[in-house]
Amino acid sequence: MGTTSLATAIVVFTGVLWGFYWLPVRSIADAGLPGAWGTVAITLAASLLVLPVAIGQRDRLVRADRLALVSIAVGGAAFALYSVGFVYGRVAIVILLYFLTPVWSTLIGRFVMGWPVRRLRLLAILVGLAGLVVMLGAGGEMPLPRGAGEWMALAAGLCWSVATTGMRSRSPLAPAPATFVFSMGAAITSLVLAPFFEPLPVGLGSSRLIEPVGLAFVAGGVWWGLSIASLMWATVRLEPVRVGILLMTEVIVGALSAALLAGELLSPLELAGGALVLLAGVLEVWPSKRERG
Repeated sequence: MGTTSLATAIVVFTGVLWGFYWLPVRSIADAGLPGAWGTVAITLAASLLVLPVAIGQRDRLVRADRLALVSIAVGGAAFALYSVGFVYGRVAIVILLYFLTPVWSTLIGRFVMGWPVRRLRLLAILVGLAGLVVMLGAGGEMPLPRGAGEWMALAAGLCWSVATTGMRSRSPLAPAPATFVFSMGAAITSLVLAPFFEPLPVGLGSSRLIEPVGLAFVAGGVWWGLSIASLMWATVRLEPVRVGILLMTEVIVGALSAALLAGELLSPLELAGGALVLLAGVLEVWPSKRERG
């Protein structure tokens, strides 16, 4: 298998894998670590698993641009919000709200960074916002997020847009130390959030902790460690348009898995709004004639 084919397979697998991420999150909540405490366990487990490699490459962390480190940590915070959102919101809606990142990224790039904006990206903003209104107003109510899960998903997408803007404007960091900073940013965020949603579980003996802690290490190692490090390797070897479109498998897999395994079905209007959100993502990453030439 060539490098491009391998990188493509990794991106597709990453999207599919994250489409199932809600399963360990909710399983940990059911096993005794409710609310954001499950995400605390997952992100701390991920940080511990990556720590030895990060220590071995600590010179890169010391030399890294400080804004780049902050941006990566904010990216971790975004994923923490996204993770907690699955406990309090419907899977497909949480994923789709997070995938509004093209709208926020374009607005931040234009009005904060002063970057030029292509016509297709302006169209992506309009299509994405239209999808948001249709999706959230499907029940005949005000088109606003309902419940903590949906609000956190929306905030996660905004934080991720801020993070990627900062990472784009600064020198990149090697995958292993970047994953450690990413996981620690998520762990700190989830630790701050957790007490506001649920009290710290008490009376959990060592025997009752085996299941949630074991699940946390699996989720932290597979989703936060291996998949993120692999994705960082793959994305620099593929065109951005291909990466962006391939990662949308997460939305499809997440919606289907939630419908089949959790009985979370979307209404026709919610499906239509979700389709517009996905279309906005395609328009945001689609290359212009200048870029293709």
